[in-house]
Amino acid sequence: MSTRLTGGGRHLDRSRPIEFTFNGRRLKGYQGDTLASALLANDQMLVGRSFKYHRPRGIVASGPEEPNALVNLGRGRYFEPNQRITTTPLVAGMEAGSQNHWPSLEFDVGAINRHLGRFLPAGFYYKTFISPRPFWKHLYEPIIRKSAGLGRAPRDRDADRYEHFYVYTDVLIVGGGVAGLAAATAAARSGRQVLLVEQTGHWGGRSVVDATQDTTIDGLPVADWIARSVSELAAMPNVRMRLMTMASGIYDHGYALAYEHVVDHRAAPEQGPDLAQSPDRPAGAEAAPRHRLWRIRAGRIVTATGAIERPLSFAGNDVPGVMLAAAARDYLINHGISIGDRVVVVTNNDDAYRTALALHRAGLTVPAVIDARPSATGALPQAARDAGIRVETGRGVAQVHGGKRVRAVSVCMQAGEGAALEEIPCEAVAMSGGWSPVVHLWSHCGGKLTWDETQAAFRPDVDRPPLGRDGNGFVIAAGAANGEGALAQALADGFAAGQGAAGANGTAAPVAAPAVSAPQEAPLLPVWMMPSRAGVALRSKMWLDFQNDVKVSDVQLAAREGYESVEHTKRYTTLGMATDQGKLSNINGLAVLSEALDAAIPKVGTTTFRPPYTPISMGAIASEARDAAFQPIRRTPMHDRHEAAGADWEPVGHWRRPYAFPRQGETVHDAVMREVTNTRENVGMLDASTLGKILVKGPDAGRFLDMMYTNMMSTLKEGRCRYGLMCSENGFLIDDGVVARIDADTWLCHTTTGGADRIHAHMEEWLQTEWWDWQVYTANVTEQYAQIAVVGPRARQLLQKLGGMDLSAEALPFMAWAEGRIGAFDARVFRISFSGELSFEIAVPASQGRAFWDALAAAGADLGVMPYGTEALHIMRAEKGFIMIGDETDGTVIPQDLGLDWALSRKKDDYLGKRAQQRSHMADPDRWKLVGLETLDGSVLPDGAYAVGDGENANRQTRVIGRVTSTYHSPTLGRGIAMGLVLHGPERMGEEIDFARVDKTTIRARIVDPVFYDKTGEKQNV
Repeated sequence: MSTRLTGGGRHLDRSRPIEFTFNGRRLKGYQGDTLASALLANDQMLVGRSFKYHRPRGIVASGPEEPNALVNLGRGRYFEPNQRITTTPLVAGMEAGSQNHWPSLEFDVGAINRHLGRFLPAGFYYKTFISPRPFWKHLYEPIIRKSAGLGRAPRDRDADRYEHFYVYTDVLIVGGGVAGLAAATAAARSGRQVLLVEQTGHWGGRSVVDATQDTTIDGLPVADWIARSVSELAAMPNVRMRLMTMASGIYDHGYALAYEHVVDHRAAPEQGPDLAQSPDRPAGAEAAPRHRLWRIRAGRIVTATGAIERPLSFAGNDVPGVMLAAAARDYLINHGISIGDRVVVVTNNDDAYRTALALHRAGLTVPAVIDARPSATGALPQAARDAGIRVETGRGVAQVHGGKRVRAVSVCMQAGEGAALEEIPCEAVAMSGGWSPVVHLWSHCGGKLTWDETQAAFRPDVDRPPLGRDGNGFVIAAGAANGEGALAQALADGFAAGQGAAGANGTAAPVAAPAVSAPQEAPLLPVWMMPSRAGVALRSKMWLDFQNDVKVSDVQLAAREGYESVEHTKRYTTLGMATDQGKLSNINGLAVLSEALDAAIPKVGTTTFRPPYTPISMGAIASEARDAAFQPIRRTPMHDRHEAAGADWEPVGHWRRPYAFPRQGETVHDAVMREVTNTRENVGMLDASTLGKILVKGPDAGRFLDMMYTNMMSTLKEGRCRYGLMCSENGFLIDDGVVARIDADTWLCHTTTGGADRIHAHMEEWLQTEWWDWQVYTANVTEQYAQIAVVGPRARQLLQKLGGMDLSAEALPFMAWAEGRIGAFDARVFRISFSGELSFEIAVPASQGRAFWDALAAAGADLGVMPYGTEALHIMRAEKGFIMIGDETDGTVIPQDLGLDWALSRKKDDYLGKRAQQRSHMADPDRWKLVGLETLDGSVLPDGAYAVGDGENANRQTRVIGRVTSTYHSPTLGRGIAMGLVLHGPERMGEEIDFARVDKTTIRARIVDPVFYDKTGEKQNV
């Protein structure tokens, strides 16, 4: 049985006992325990069930690589599923429950799948659920949905708070082991700003646990050297150090994300519904976020992330009580845990002997060390022999006996087929298959790997690092993460990495690595199966992926069925697709696949490493983006003035815009009619600040905009404007707006209100992925300006009353712009119109927007000036036949459908969407085209109504020949007007067609020119 020893446990504070529950049982641990160590202290070896076969699962590891020990934590508003107990600090009042079983952990009905295993091999679901077809809906899908997932989804609202934190640093160092501390010391002494993050709550990594009694650094015990280094770094003003902070991903341009546990490791979240303050929670902890997501920009990044011990593949290696040798050592030294009175150690390397010696020193029995190597003559094996521990070389484990816990192991010849030589009774097995450098972060941003035959592992290829935009590597691997696992080499590599990250501009002389005294280790023997010639009966019990139940035999089956690519094998078998993302299983699985394919491991390659390194909470990702902050309402500088004027609001993207300004006793419809009439007859003001404004600048800006827009922008003269269309690469119209040329290499692109952020992202995507070498800079300056449209026959008169720049037709013709002063305001005036009337759109600094609005309102009082809203805007543009993105377009419409062929340049070879528009479907003469529509009785057509034709379509439905895209009552014309897309519409002018109503009646309308008002454009050219 596993138990707590009376001594030991360097992380424990035995003066602070902690009570917690697991599956309803009240248990006890100590401050400094993890939930895993506390469960082992209470002999809770069985902690869960596997996903596919519901096999009993115990704790295998002691860190984030743990695949089995996932639990539900908390309840109510604090409930969280799939929490890894090996990285979860124990706190008072913690409530944990095991997952993926029914009705109980000890008796799980799902375990019947173990006996059906021969019918459920790798990839069975790709074959089983194909036929008979009706079974999918009524049998297969319900069963799959019922079986999916491990934990249960939370039902209550999350009670905690989360935040993002932004930081810039010269050097980011990931990992607080000895290599990370060495790198931080070297970089910090150079004068660089250094940020050091460590995912656990302690500095030093594995070095203290792995140190023998004779191991020293600079003549100091390892723990003392760590304490000295931490003290030195903490005293430096240019160093920041964060524990409980896991670097989850590295991205382009030195960008990294780190995930910090702020308070949940210090005190229990409230378990009850009363939300009373926990006595263990520090004062003020309620105000602190639970998790913090660090968003980091670093000049250089050092990944000193260590290495992960690999399991060995032998029959029964998944029985609870079979554990990684280093994990058994961690629980013993850090938490004072014995995983069993008798522990058999199985290994192919010297490192596992550290565990045997540590167990022996603790007074526990090590019946044997089973070493697969033909001989073991290093210092550590000799120390084990000197301690009286039996060492068996050339041997392997034929099988582990036991169901819910280990009873014994059968020993065999490693070179044989698994015939048992003897059976050794024991309570636990500590296994070690070697160490794999943690290369995940290195690989996230394109760093390449190389196969190290000596260590039988992939390590970073220093000649092919992740590259920054300058073409140089910006990530440096250090220590065990760089394949330098020995203490002396790890320290030297850490110091070198820190100096390399600091670069040539550091202010201090190079730092010499400290002297190290530590035992030398002999090379390992790669062992991918134990025994090496095991038959199918044993191979079908050798587990690679403990959570997803992937066996050696499954990978070999995938190879036989033609899945030669490691990525295909991964998906066929689900190897490495569990919540640990293959941290323990991938290398062993690759090796088994390579042997099955008779190919070298480097030829088979690796799967893709993707962020995050370990799961991070949804709350940390969302941060403060919840409730009112989830989608913050954006307001223009004039918002308060609109509110005071009684605006009826409508959402437009993230903005709130006035739909209309109804007066006392006036309906919204009447207000809209009044606003249109007044603007046509006198003068109106529109708050157009929400329209997108994207600055595009650089030597290649004109070339870039020629690709973005369908028409030519590079030929636009300074001081002039041009209407432009923007299409997706599939040819569909996605935005429109006026582009103004500011100077020789600067353009200002106006977009729709809802399109500003989207179009800016669209531009950046193409610049960063396709035209990355073009010299173009873009900036979304939408909120930097307040923009007001002054519209109507008296518009120029109103602006002239304020005084300032010359706004005459000769000085500022239609589709021109100019800068100057209007009254007391700096202004950029665009002579453009979306209403068909004389119109000036005036941009002023956002800080002056409200004052400018007030000045216009005061100066125009005797001219009949009125504000108008978006509905009046829409009616006036429809009267002029102008399209509206989102009304006339729906993601399937191309410019040619809208009669905008004139805006498609024939002077340039290409633009986004041009080739797509030449496809047969896009050039189909039967595409619906834009027309105007007038009902015969003057009423308003229903919005979105479909035009019905004669007969039925292939599905025996009513044949549809068009639809209404915009429809309004026009006070100018005194009747309903509409725009729509109709089959062969422009060729059918004057024809009458029927539109369906929801009550199944129809309304008749005539096809007309879409320009209803001022067809010659005289009014806007005044």
